[in-house]
Amino acid sequence: MSDLDLAADYRAAGFGNELGFGQRPALVIIDFVEAYLDPSSPLYAGVEAARAAAITLLGAARAARSPVLHTRVEYQTGGADGGIFFRKIKALTCFERGLHPAWAAFTAGLEPIEGETIVTKQYASAFFGTSLASTLTARGVDTLLIAGLSTSGCVRATALDACQSGFIPVVVRDAVGDRDPRVHEANLFDLAAKYADVVGLEAVLGYLEGNFRV
Repeated sequence: MSDLDLAADYRAAGFGNELGFGQRPALVIIDFVEAYLDPSSPLYAGVEAARAAAITLLGAARAARSPVLHTRVEYQTGGADGGIFFRKIKALTCFERGLHPAWAAFTAGLEPIEGETIVTKQYASAFFGTSLASTLTARGVDTLLIAGLSTSGCVRATALDACQSGFIPVVVRDAVGDRDPRVHEANLFDLAAKYADVVGLEAVLGYLEGNFRV
C-alpha cells in the first residue's frame, strides 16, 4: 500500500480528526540535551535540524509569554530508579547522575532561563511520575506544544499522556527528531492518526504570534 493509499485508508476509517489549537498554550521541550547531538554518545541521533527549529520555537513561545517547560532524564547511580526502562535500554546510562555531565547538559540555545520549569524524569513520558499535569492545570493550559527527542520515544509517550490528561497535544513536526527517518515518520503518522495534531513550525509560529498568555 502506498503512503497516499495508507493515509486515505485511515481517513476513511475515521482516524486523523484535527483537534485544533486551544486558547492557552504551553511549550514543553523534551530532553534536548547533548547526548543526542554529540557523535561520541550512544544516543547520538543527528537531530541538528530539529534543534534549530526548536530554538526558533522557543524564542516565539518566550515572546508570546507562554509557559515554557523543559524535561531532562536523570538516574541515581546504578539506575535503580529507572526500573525496567533502564534495564531495557543500555544507552540510558548516559543519564546516571554525575557519570556524563556533558551529555546530560541542555544543548546550546535551548537552556532554561529563570522562571521556566524543569521537569526531571526517569521514564519516557514527561507526565509519568512527575508534577507536569498539575503544573499545566494550575496555569490554565489547554494546549501543549511538544518539541524534542525522540519522536518514537519520549515525544510519543508525552503526546499520548497529554491526550489522556486532557490537554490538546500539538507535536511540532520540524522541532522533533529521531535517529532514523523511517521510525520518525512512522510515529508522526500514528500520532496524527490517533492522539495528537502534528503541525509544521510555521503554522505554530503563526499561532503563537497571537500573543497567548497564561
